[in-house]
Amino acid sequence: MNHLKNIGLLLVTIFLISCEEQKDIFYTTITAPSNNIVIDFSMLKDGSPYYLVKHKNTKVIDTSTFGFTVKDQIPLQKGFKILTSSSKNYNETWEMPWGEQRTVKNHYNETIVHLQEEKAPNRLLTLYFRAYDDGVAFRYEFPEQEGLDDVIILDENTQFNLTADHKTWWIPGDWDIYEHLYTESNFTEIDALSKRGHKALAQTYIPENAVNTPVTMRTAEGLHLSFHEANLTDYSGMTLKIDKENLMMTSELVGSDRSKYKVKQKAPFKTPWRTIQISEDAVGLITSNLIVNLNEPNKLGDVDWFTPMKYVGIWWEMHLGKSSWDVKSGKHGATTENTKKYIDFAAKNNIGGVLVEGWNTGWEHWIGFEDREGVFDFVTPYPDYNLQEVTQYAKDKGVQIIMHHETSSAPRTYDKQMDTAYALMNKLDIRSVKTGYVGKIIPKGEYHHGQWMVNHYRRALETAAKHKVAINAHEPIKATGVRRTYPNAISREGLRGQEFNAWSPDGGNPPDHLPTVAFTRMLAGPIDFTPGAFNIKLKPYKAENQVNTTLAHQLGLYVVIYSPIQMACDLPEHYEDQPAFQFIRDVGVDWKQTKVLNGEIGDFVTIAREERDTKNWFIGSITDENQREITIHFDFLEKDTAYEAIIYKDGKNAHWNDNPTAIDIETKVVNKASKETFTLAPGGGLAISVKPKK
Repeated sequence: MNHLKNIGLLLVTIFLISCEEQKDIFYTTITAPSNNIVIDFSMLKDGSPYYLVKHKNTKVIDTSTFGFTVKDQIPLQKGFKILTSSSKNYNETWEMPWGEQRTVKNHYNETIVHLQEEKAPNRLLTLYFRAYDDGVAFRYEFPEQEGLDDVIILDENTQFNLTADHKTWWIPGDWDIYEHLYTESNFTEIDALSKRGHKALAQTYIPENAVNTPVTMRTAEGLHLSFHEANLTDYSGMTLKIDKENLMMTSELVGSDRSKYKVKQKAPFKTPWRTIQISEDAVGLITSNLIVNLNEPNKLGDVDWFTPMKYVGIWWEMHLGKSSWDVKSGKHGATTENTKKYIDFAAKNNIGGVLVEGWNTGWEHWIGFEDREGVFDFVTPYPDYNLQEVTQYAKDKGVQIIMHHETSSAPRTYDKQMDTAYALMNKLDIRSVKTGYVGKIIPKGEYHHGQWMVNHYRRALETAAKHKVAINAHEPIKATGVRRTYPNAISREGLRGQEFNAWSPDGGNPPDHLPTVAFTRMLAGPIDFTPGAFNIKLKPYKAENQVNTTLAHQLGLYVVIYSPIQMACDLPEHYEDQPAFQFIRDVGVDWKQTKVLNGEIGDFVTIAREERDTKNWFIGSITDENQREITIHFDFLEKDTAYEAIIYKDGKNAHWNDNPTAIDIETKVVNKASKETFTLAPGGGLAISVKPKK
């Protein structure tokens, strides 16, 4: 690990320019280590701070100002002077306890600018700028100061001034849910309000024409941009308000109808980072580590009590209608007997875990009820589910039980029970839990993505860590790289998942959904998408629904969509006597390195990952509704080594709708010089396991 190097004015050029009003204007440039990206910071004549971003001397973000609307005070936006500034170069390499790669390089140049209002009340504001080779980031700090102890933010007014009408992949700025399909349009065609009232969503609130982040764009020249935030801590989630006429996005924080403000903090405090990932091609967005690098180092130390794994579980059968979560339905899924069947299947097939939903009391009372406080008990099982017996049975088979806690969006009930619930898990040696937050937040007036809930999600992480429990959150707050600081934040949903294929009235997820997700939502962090559907047409359970991919596409997802836990979602009987299931048995979940081989947003993507400690590689490729050819160069393999490649590819005449289960499996010997071309069917995919020959 390299040490900090203070290089002072070698990185920062400062000019004092006299304007017409004889007021000094401060100018500083922060340059990325490779000099490819530059942030310019300056002041307008009225003392308004602004920034702009250049990539290879071409403006990416034009003049954009900062500021805050603060309760009971004049806006904190202009009339500033520069007190001091400092700069540094930082270069380190840190290790992921689990992840897309073992080691991560964190190399940036940073400038810190201290501002003060020239007139009363002379408030202080500090700006942090970081330039990386893969993007830029900035954040604010409210220093400790007289007269500004409690800061109540009504609005954050951060601008992102675009230079043209870019092609954009977006979902609406919903304050409650991220489970929308991505829309591809020009920036000036964004209409988030048209996405209101989707009948398949359990909760949704879209107050204005804004988009959620990450939002990804491609310029006419082919430069790729993704706007997001990092280290979202004790603050409100950020949406981006759309100004079509001026090609401008402005931060719009998620609010609270109860408190009537966006953020309440006590100085001193820092905001989340505002981030822009920048890449000359689409694949560079996926390989960027900007978001995790902007978070603090691991606070938990060794987390070897969590093991990355594949899992099966009592979940998909409820979405198909084969069984139910509640015991009074007469077809309860989470029984001792049924769980043991899944445990036996997992033990037989190199699958590490079994998720059990519907095991605890309360499910018969929560759906459709406004008053959901106190409904769920997170330590009391239904009579037909023996928690201790099931847990011991799994342990004897070398399988882990994955706990499930559905809060029904009554977080105060969960707050009261979570310490006891995690203590029970620790006692039973259950190391991971899937949490859920379906429904509108109680108390009324709070939203999933506001500061109040951001703090709840963090409190759950911290409490779980005390008991050596890892969390896979569904209906979550967005991923912002906090997994670096709290590596028990193993995965989360935060997108439109596989279950929509089972019951959504709009026909489920289209074939281009996941080739888009790879370049949008996945840039934020791991995704629990739950791939592995083999019964594509969902017979005999759902005559009106289906999975809109080929079988090979489902296999490719195990490599393309990253998570340290990956579900084989289908019913065990649909995997029996299926040769293609061997790929799920074999595929890794924890990686030494990742190579993105090709891809375009919403069209296709191919990713190769090397499993930690085995020298095995796995390759996944998926496409949209269009058939296409892809060529894979195996030059990432070790030289002078022969590998056995087992190839799972779309069969002849495969098609996501007409012939989705057609699949061919072949074995070849490959090496570093090998090159192979494959045809992906419409909605199709490819999966390859590559292991050194013995």
